[in-house]
This record gives sequence, structure tokens and C-alpha cells, in this order.
Amino acid sequence: MEQSEIVLKVDQITKRFGNLAANDGITFELERGKVLSLLGENGAGKTTLMNIIFGHYTADEGRIEAFGKELNARSPAEAIGLGIGMVHQHFTLAENLTVLDNIILGTEKLWHLTQSKTNARKHLARLSSEFGLKVDPDAMVSSLSVGERQRVEILKALYRDAQILILDEPTAVLTPQETDQLFATLRDMVAKGLSIIFISHKLNEVLAIADDIVVLRHGKLVASFPAATASRELIAEKMVGQSIPQPKRTKFSPGAPLVEMTSVQILNHEKRAVLDVVNLTVRQNEIVGIAGVSGNGQKLLSDVIAGLASPTSGSIVMKGELVTQFSPRAMVQKGVGRVPEDRHEQGVVGDFTVSENMVLENYQTPGFSKFGLLKLKTIFKHAEALIKTFDIRGADPDTIVRGLSGGNMQKVILSRVLEGQPEIIVANQPTRGLDVGAATFVHEQLFDAREKGAGIIVISEDLEELLAVSDVIVVMYHGQVSQPISVDNVALQELGLLMSGEGFVSDSEESRDVA
Repeated sequence: MEQSEIVLKVDQITKRFGNLAANDGITFELERGKVLSLLGENGAGKTTLMNIIFGHYTADEGRIEAFGKELNARSPAEAIGLGIGMVHQHFTLAENLTVLDNIILGTEKLWHLTQSKTNARKHLARLSSEFGLKVDPDAMVSSLSVGERQRVEILKALYRDAQILILDEPTAVLTPQETDQLFATLRDMVAKGLSIIFISHKLNEVLAIADDIVVLRHGKLVASFPAATASRELIAEKMVGQSIPQPKRTKFSPGAPLVEMTSVQILNHEKRAVLDVVNLTVRQNEIVGIAGVSGNGQKLLSDVIAGLASPTSGSIVMKGELVTQFSPRAMVQKGVGRVPEDRHEQGVVGDFTVSENMVLENYQTPGFSKFGLLKLKTIFKHAEALIKTFDIRGADPDTIVRGLSGGNMQKVILSRVLEGQPEIIVANQPTRGLDVGAATFVHEQLFDAREKGAGIIVISEDLEELLAVSDVIVVMYHGQVSQPISVDNVALQELGLLMSGEGFVSDSEESRDVA
């Protein structure tokens, strides 16, 4: 039997931040033409390890070898030069440049910046077509949605012809059909000798694409096994050290309407409808799932209900009263709780402490301030209680939020939102980038709020998540919404087709047809 060629050796890598060992003696190998999936809870050390391989961090101990050469990895340029590409979980794009400029940035010398971009544009178009990652090469990155920016990151790595490709949550914004297409392309590339490190919290995808699985827990490698011998249950148990019971959605009879959107429209500066005649009702004890490829109006829908945007026309009624004032404070006072799409940009203030972030939306209430002065001891005790209730690990009230893992940062946001028992909740990508344990916790909190009478909108590009938590699902396409579909009467592939526009009929068109 021919021996497999090892293209990457990670040997006893250790990295400490103060007293915390983010990586503790990690050793594994990656073979040519193989997909290795690196798994673990949020904060297990996956991102730290990948940043060491890619040159953002320097290991305190151990060595890395790529294609037979020792990788000092003191800079990403060294890693790229050896054929290693990485798509980061959090974006590394220049917002003041176009998509094309971002993708070619660093591939040419400074005095070649005026060189024709024709070849680069053709190469990008081919990659976009191959991977089903549609994006306007001339669009400014600052104008792109979160999902569109992630597509640019994937294309940026592919553009550099990497032989080892590190993908950190690459399918978070893709439809099932696009994911299938990406996986088919990755399999073709693997067949030609490309090697991939695939990081994902979607365990079904891991089982579909991976050859080998490596699991980290608390900075240590705790398990390594072939994907062919694995199951979702085994992987989840290895990740958290115990079995994880999945929360079950129980059926409720929806109550009175809490949100009634009628013919809501928002026009952009070009007078084009970016939210187009939206009709949507959310009732008590109901979770409405919003499906759609990123950039089809989901963020605007969330922003309108949260008071961050105002409709150009149409009406919104909340709890029987017409909404006339659109501001975050006004919506909070109406009982709206918001879990934003981007927790780093909109969910927390990174340089504030945990306790400060937990009162961002209600620090002016009598419970936390008096005569304009904050009640610091009360806020501290409030944070201590929420840290315990929501199991926020590695944090105390004085911990700076920026240093928390994604899962624990999301728990800070959830604690702030749910502690006030809002009657209306808008959760945009609530489990994006979270491990199976943290995602289960988020779902349990949403189910609990629903049971207490809340009406909830969950916006997610993870269709399996929507099918698991929603009572009904609507699809957004080009700023319009479909008729609600019961989760008992819809299949994953059907939703994927609607998300791509195939067979899509908006709620407003169907209403006109009925009339």
C-alpha cells in the first residue's frame, strides 16, 4: 500500500495567553488530497491554532512543517508563500475598497497597482461561477452584507491558488444547493491534490465532506478518528465531554398578533425598493423563521422591527398599536428584544466589561441609575447573577467582552435581551459560528421565551436550524417575503429552491392573485 504524503505536520503546539493555555501540546498531520475537520466548542482553541499556522500568532512551544519545510509563520505572507490559504471566521477586508481590489490586494507590487485588472476580473468571474459565490466585483465592501463579505473572503483565498486551504465556517451563508456545489468543487480540488482543514459547527456537513476528524477541548486534542466511523452524537459528546440532549419544539396554538406588518416598503437612495411590500404577522407563542440567501432584505426587516430603520410606506402594528416612532429606545420600551446579526459590530461594545454590556439597553432605568449616576454595585451583582444563569464561561463582571469566545459573547447578548422578558424577539443569525452545545443553549432560551408568550422572529441561513425551531417559515427573495409555510409541510430542498428564486411567489403577489 502506497504511503500517503504528509503536507502539514503540527507537532506539540502550545500557546498561552497569561495563565490560559489556548493550545496545549497539540499534534496532528494533514495528508495530501484529504479533508481534515477540526472541531471543538467555542473557546476550545481552534481559531488560535489556525492563526498560528497562518502566521498571525507565534507558538510558545512546538513546530509546524508544511511540504517538508519548517514553517516559522511569523507572518501570513510566509504561510501564503508556502501555499497555505485561510478564510477567517471574522472578516479581514478593507471596507473602503471594491471586492476586486480586496481580492487582488497583496498579490501585486505597489508599482503595479495601475496595471490592467482584466485578467484578475476574468479569474474572479471563473471562481465565482465554479463555487456559486455570486458577488459584484465593483461593489464597495462597505456596502455588502455579512454573508456577501464572507463570500469575498472565500474567493480571496481561492484566488491565491492555495495547496492547503483552511476554511473556518465557509458555508454559513450558502443555500443547500450552493453548499452542495461548493462541496463538489472541494472534492474535485481534493482529487487533484489540494488539502483542506475544514472548521464547522454543522456536524452533518462535517460528516459529508471530511476524511478525518480532530476534536479539541479546553485547548487539548482529545480525539482523532476517521469520519467514516463517526456520528453526530459521537462528535458532540467528544466536543463537550458528555452527551447533549437536543431541545424539542413543542406545539402551541398561536395567540394574539404581536407584530403586524402591512405593505411595508423601504426605498434606497436610488428610489429602488429594498424591502418590497412586506406583509408579515407574528403571534404570541410563535416562532416565525425567515429563510433566504444573505442580502435579500433580512437585515432591513430586522432593523425595522428593532427601530434602526423606518419604513418609506406601509404600516406596522405592535400589540394592537400603530408604530409611529422608529428608534431603538422606542422599540425596547414596546417590549422588543434584538439579537443582532453581527455580535461584534452591533451586539456588544468590545472594550466594555461584561457587566457594562449587560445593561446597555436599560442603564437609564431606576434599577441601575439614580440622578444620572450608575449604581455600580447593583450592576455588578446583576451581572454575577446573569453569568451564573446563562453559564457564561471564562467571565466575571469585570471581564472585557472582546476577550470572550463567540459562544460566550452570544450568551452575554442573550442574557441582556431575555432577562427583561421581551414580548417580541428578533434573533438574526442567533447561532452563527457557535458550537453544538452553545447552539443548543440558544435554542432552549428561545423555546422558553416562546412558552412564556413571546412572539419570535428567527432569521437564519442555516435551514436545519429553522426547521428545528420554527413553527412557520417565510422565504425572503429580493426584498419580498413568501406566504408562511408550516414546518410540518416543507422540505429542506424546497426551501433551498425558493431561496434561489425558483418558484418564488411573494405574499403580496399571492394576495393580489386571490383578490
